[in-house]
Amino acid sequence: MELGDSGLTIAVNAVMSLTAFFLCLNIIPKFKEMFLKANLCGIDLNKENKNKIPEALGVVCGAVFLCTMFLFMPMPFYKQLADNTPGKFPHHEYIHYLAALLSICCMVFLGFADDVLDLRWRHKLLLPTFASLPLLTVYFININATNVIMPKQLRWLLGFDLNLGPLYYLYMGMLAVFCTNAINIHSGVNGLEVGQSCVISLSVLIFNFTEMQGEHRMGHVFSIYFMMPFLAVSTALLFHNWYPSRVFVGDTYCYFSGMTFAVVGILSHFSKTMLLFFIPQVINFIYSIPQLFHFVPCPRHRLPRLNPELGKLDASYTVYKTGSLNKMGQIFVKLFSLFRLISVKEGVGENGLYTQVNNFTLNNFILRTFGPLHEQTLVIILLAIQIICSGVAFIIRYQLAKIFYDS
Repeated sequence: MELGDSGLTIAVNAVMSLTAFFLCLNIIPKFKEMFLKANLCGIDLNKENKNKIPEALGVVCGAVFLCTMFLFMPMPFYKQLADNTPGKFPHHEYIHYLAALLSICCMVFLGFADDVLDLRWRHKLLLPTFASLPLLTVYFININATNVIMPKQLRWLLGFDLNLGPLYYLYMGMLAVFCTNAINIHSGVNGLEVGQSCVISLSVLIFNFTEMQGEHRMGHVFSIYFMMPFLAVSTALLFHNWYPSRVFVGDTYCYFSGMTFAVVGILSHFSKTMLLFFIPQVINFIYSIPQLFHFVPCPRHRLPRLNPELGKLDASYTVYKTGSLNKMGQIFVKLFSLFRLISVKEGVGENGLYTQVNNFTLNNFILRTFGPLHEQTLVIILLAIQIICSGVAFIIRYQLAKIFYDS
């Protein structure tokens, strides 16, 4: 992959990203009234005042990102365009660029449809699958590399690498679904969705610049082209979404950010490293499994609840009739309770015995562990965990990997 003079194009990309930041920063407030008039708004359940706040402003962020990338599109290929010699234009690389933007564009559109139509969870799983199809198709036509390098300890049995075939495409499709929904379920407090995305994108950029002199240099250059504008528009959105939030980002932003990460992870050939930057999201997903798969009752909103007396957030709970859980639900509750991962309370109500457990999210686990916290303090703790986990990801990638691989 030869994307022109990468030093010059990265510099141009940085300037355009800075422009996108200031543009996004200034136009988001101008869209607030328009969204309120269209009834695209919500109420912050963790605030005492019940003012309407414009929702789905992630679509503005996504639109600015896409416009920036469309304007930047000729830059990596300017030498080939100027040369105008038949047969020399890198069509394969250009198609990668277009497929990446098509998948992201589809996800922004489908995410906005979700915000407007309030789709069910089963639809939320299907949307990223369909949006990733252009990406997977181009990967199949242009790359079709489905080999996975085996750890040194297993090479005597499986050889140097293993061809996964169709399973590799299943893995990439699942990566797109996971990235989009993992950010969506790790949310519920002002600034968390955008904040975690900013930390992940910054971590990816550090990784890309570190690997610039490596074997897959141009793959990391490709990633930089997408990550810098994404970080720029996300930082602008974070300014407006930070506590106290003046806008809500909506599912649009969660889908947009997740698909952007999936795109660069797949086409730049570091999908496993990308997953390392999602350690908190993986933990939150595993912790949430009992409710996500309805072994334990899952309320519509699992966000922490406001304690009006303290003016702080406390863990939220779900209540069910004692003995009503199926076998798997009972096992999960006992297991999580045994390891002190949840609080279980039993009592007597109007309808007989009931059991109360805190909702299975990382937000509620932090509040259960540390007690009531101010919303901004909770977000700072969660973002600090995200930063620490990025540090752990780099240790795994550059130190622990030496035990299993040659480098």
